[in-house]
Amino acid sequence: MKKQGEYTLEDYYALPDERRVELIDGVIYDMSAPTTIHQMIGSEIREQLSSFIKSKKGTCIPFAAPVDVQLDCDDRTMVQPDVLVVCDRDKIIKRCIYGAPDFVVEVLSPSTKRKDGIIKLSKYISAGVREYWIVDPDKKQVVVYDFQKEDYPVIYGFGGEIPVGIFDGECRVDFAEIYEYIRFLYEKEEGDL
Repeated sequence: MKKQGEYTLEDYYALPDERRVELIDGVIYDMSAPTTIHQMIGSEIREQLSSFIKSKKGTCIPFAAPVDVQLDCDDRTMVQPDVLVVCDRDKIIKRCIYGAPDFVVEVLSPSTKRKDGIIKLSKYISAGVREYWIVDPDKKQVVVYDFQKEDYPVIYGFGGEIPVGIFDGECRVDFAEIYEYIRFLYEKEEGDL
């Protein structure tokens, strides 16, 4: 039996379809099902990105999880970001995204904080991702890493719009609108405590 750090894509594809995992540098990470807040935030971000790209008749394509990303084009890493944008359509193949997306969003859950904030941050920057957002639903904040600029990270709250660096800030994701849309879930959560 293999040890963590020795797994490859062959092992990844041999797993049952219903088991959600990521493979990072030969290590398999189990992924739990996302919460409703997590799902709604991710889908709303993707929706706003898609609307902007379509309005500009752009060629970039936004995706929402689950979609496999063979980040390093090797057999030791396959990730599934919550939201991503690919502008080089040659990277989109039938099986997966082959290579680094231009833009990646991870919505944190308690079980993914370390992986998303440390391990994936390092992987994304070295693979050539141009911009990485970490959305923390509990803190109601977004940490933005625009790797094309020197002044990162920048931290935003859920109270306004966040400029998308890969589109030179012309596209803005409206977190106030997203929060207004999902606020009922936060209110339910507070009432359930």
